[in-house]
Amino acid sequence: MALKVRGMIPEDDSRVAQIGHPAPPWMVNYADLMTELVCFFVILYALSAALNKDMQKAQADVQEMIKEGKMAGQVAMDKEGMRITLEEQSQIAFFESGKADLTDQMQVQMAKLAPVLRKLSERHDIIVEGHTDNVPIATRQYASNWELSSARATSVVKYLLGSNFNPKHLAAVGYGENHPIVPNDSELNRKKNRRVVFFIKNNPYPEAPVTGPPAAAANAVPPPPAPDATMEPASPEGVPVQDQAFETAPAGEQPAEAAPEEEGL
Repeated sequence: MALKVRGMIPEDDSRVAQIGHPAPPWMVNYADLMTELVCFFVILYALSAALNKDMQKAQADVQEMIKEGKMAGQVAMDKEGMRITLEEQSQIAFFESGKADLTDQMQVQMAKLAPVLRKLSERHDIIVEGHTDNVPIATRQYASNWELSSARATSVVKYLLGSNFNPKHLAAVGYGENHPIVPNDSELNRKKNRRVVFFIKNNPYPEAPVTGPPAAAANAVPPPPAPDATMEPASPEGVPVQDQAFETAPAGEQPAEAAPEEEGL
C-alpha cells in the first residue's frame, strides 16, 4: 500500500525513483533553482578578471598589436589574471643560444609592450616567466635550464625597471623546460617553447591616497613668535625692577612719618 501524506509525492509516483524518496512537488524545482544559482555565481567568479577595466583595455591593446603583426604571441585571461606570451619568430630571437642577454629584436618587442605593462604595474603584480626548450645546457654560468630561464626572466625584469616600472610589483621566475606548450620534437616547436610570459595577477591594489598638507593648513598664518624668556620683567613705569631703589627701615623701627607742611601766615 502506497504511503500518502498530504503535500508529499506518493511512493508509487515515477518521480520517486528519480529523487530517491517522497518529497513535496516544489522541492524538485527549488533544487534546480539553487543549482542554477550556484552555476551563475561560478561563472561570475570566473569572469571577474574580464570585469577589470584596466586589464580588459590592456588585453584589447595587445590583441591589436598581434593582429597588426607588431609582435608574435598570445594573450589570454582567466579568473587568476592575464597572460601575455611572446613567441620567437623565424627571424626574431629573444636570446642568443645559452645566454640571457636581450637581443636587439627582443628589445624592440619590449619597447612596444612596455607602455601597456607600465599602466598595469601601478596596481597589479607582474610576474615574468622564463621558459626554455629541452636542449640540455651545462656551462660554467648556467648549470641547467633552470638557471638559464631564471636569468632570462631577470633580464626582462631589469629592462622593465629601466623603463620606470614600480619594483614592488615585479617578480621573475624560471620554469626551465618543464612547461612546454608543444612537444619538443622539432626545431619549430622548440622555438615556440622558448618564450617569455607576462602574468598580470588579478589583484588590483587600492589607489594610493594623495599626500600633502591640507589647503587650510598650508594657507594658515603662522602665530607670532613667543617672547624671549631671558627678558627681565618691567615695572608699570617701564623701568626694570632691578633698577628701582627701595629704602626699607631697619628691623624693629617704624618708618618716620613725614613732617606736616607749615601753613603760611
